[in-house]
Amino acid sequence: MNKFYITSAIPYVNAAPHIGHALEFLQTDILARLARLENKDTIFLTGADENSLKNVQAAQAQNIPTQTLCDQNSLLFENLINKLNISVDIFQKASDKKHIEGSQLLWQLCDKSGDIYKRTYQGLYCVGCEAFYNKDELTEDGLCPEHLKKPELIKEENYFFRLSKYQSFLEDLIKNDKLKITPEIRKNEVFAFIKKGLKDFSISRSAKRAHNWGIPVPNDPDQVIYVWFDALNIYQTGIGFGSDQAKYQKYHPADIHIIGKGISRFHAIFWPAILKSAGLKIPKNIFIHGYVTIEGQKMSKTLGNVINPTSLIEKYGVDSLRYYLAREIPTYQDGDFSQNRFIQLYNADLANGLGNLIARVASLCQKSNLDFPQSNDSYSLRDNLQKLISQFKLNEAISTLWLDKNNSVTYLDRLINDQKPWRQQGKDLEKTLFQSVSIIRHIAYNLQLFLPTTAQKILTQFKGSKIITSPPLFPRLDND
Repeated sequence: MNKFYITSAIPYVNAAPHIGHALEFLQTDILARLARLENKDTIFLTGADENSLKNVQAAQAQNIPTQTLCDQNSLLFENLINKLNISVDIFQKASDKKHIEGSQLLWQLCDKSGDIYKRTYQGLYCVGCEAFYNKDELTEDGLCPEHLKKPELIKEENYFFRLSKYQSFLEDLIKNDKLKITPEIRKNEVFAFIKKGLKDFSISRSAKRAHNWGIPVPNDPDQVIYVWFDALNIYQTGIGFGSDQAKYQKYHPADIHIIGKGISRFHAIFWPAILKSAGLKIPKNIFIHGYVTIEGQKMSKTLGNVINPTSLIEKYGVDSLRYYLAREIPTYQDGDFSQNRFIQLYNADLANGLGNLIARVASLCQKSNLDFPQSNDSYSLRDNLQKLISQFKLNEAISTLWLDKNNSVTYLDRLINDQKPWRQQGKDLEKTLFQSVSIIRHIAYNLQLFLPTTAQKILTQFKGSKIITSPPLFPRLDND
C-alpha cells in the first residue's frame, strides 16, 4: 500500500479559529479522503503552533499563563476539527515533550552542518508574522504587507541560519518542480523572491524578549528557538522524528503541505533549506490557497467581521458549510463568504437540488414497492473528479456532481422530468427507477469526499432492497 502523508498548516493558537482555518482543514480533508478511497496508507496531520510571541502577548492581555491560553485555544481548534468532520489522524502540539526534543535534535543536525552561527542583529520585526522584514519588503507607508501594521525595530544577539548557502539548491528545487508548488502564480512568486538573493535569517530569540516562552536553544538557555524553525518541525515530530524512527521513515517526507499564501516563504524556502542542512528529505508538493474575505472585505477583528465557523455549523449543519467552502471558494484564488450567498447556494443546490432529488426518487421508490438490488459498494470514483482534485481544483471537482452531463444531480433531474416515472408502469417504471437509484448511489459514493455525513445518509437510505422516504436532508432556509 502506498503511503500518503498530507498536512494543513499549523495554526497559531493565540485566538479562536476562524472560517479561513475551516477552509484549509476542509481542503486537506478532501485530499486525505480521496487518498483513503484509493487505498493509500494515509496520515493527515495538523496541530498547534504554541511557541510564538503573539501567544505570549495574547495571554498577557487576558492575564493568564501562556500555556493556559494555548491549551484553551488548541481545544477550540480540535473542537472545530471534530464538528467540521475533518479526518485528522494526528494533532501535534508544540508543547509536547517529543516535539521539544525533536526540535532540539533538528537544531543540532543543522549546527553539525555548520549552518548555524551567532551575531548581533538589528531589524524590523512584525509580531503578527513572527518575521523580520527588509525596508523594501514593506508597503510605501512602512507597514507589514500581511498585517498592515508598523514593525518594531529590534536589536539583539541571535543565532542565524545560513540560508544564503542554499541559493542554488533552492533555485533548482523550485524551478524544476523537485518541490512542486501549485498554483503556478505562487511558484513564480517564490522563485522571484529566491532570485532577488537570499539572506541568512535569525532562528532564535532572546529568552528575555520571549518572556522565557519557547524551546531552549541547545546549550544556550538565554535563547529560545525561533517559532518558524520549531513549528515547521511539527510536520516531522508528529510522525516520529526523534521519537519513533520506524514511523518517521515510513511517512516522511510530506506528500503535500497545504498552506495559505501568507506563509509560502517559510514553507517553500526556509523549510526545504533547513531539511537539506539536516540531511533530511524534502517535501514533494506544496499547495498554496487564497484567503476568505467577508462580504468583500478582508477579515479583521477591528472591523468585527471575523466569522466563527463553529456557529455556522451549529446553525446550518456541518455539510452546508463544507459545501459552501468547497464549491464557492476557488482554490487558486481568494474567495468571499457572504451570508446571503450562503443561503442562496444552500437553497438552490442543497435544498432544491440534491435534497429535493433524493426526496423525489425515494418517494417514487416507496410508492412503486419494488425490490431494488442491494448496493454492493462497487461504485468507483469519477475520473474527471479525481483529475480535478489532483490538480487542487476542488471547487470544480465538487461541481461535477451537480452539473456533469452524465450521472449528476442535474442529469438525473432531467431524466426524471423526461421519463415521468409517476406515469409509468411495469418494466418502464422499473427501468427508470433502477437507473435513478444507481445514479444516486454513484453520486453519493463520490460525494463522500466533500459531504461525508450526507453521503452516508444517502448510501444507507438507498442501499436496498426496499427504499423509503426520510426526513429532508436540507430543509429550506429563510434569508434571515
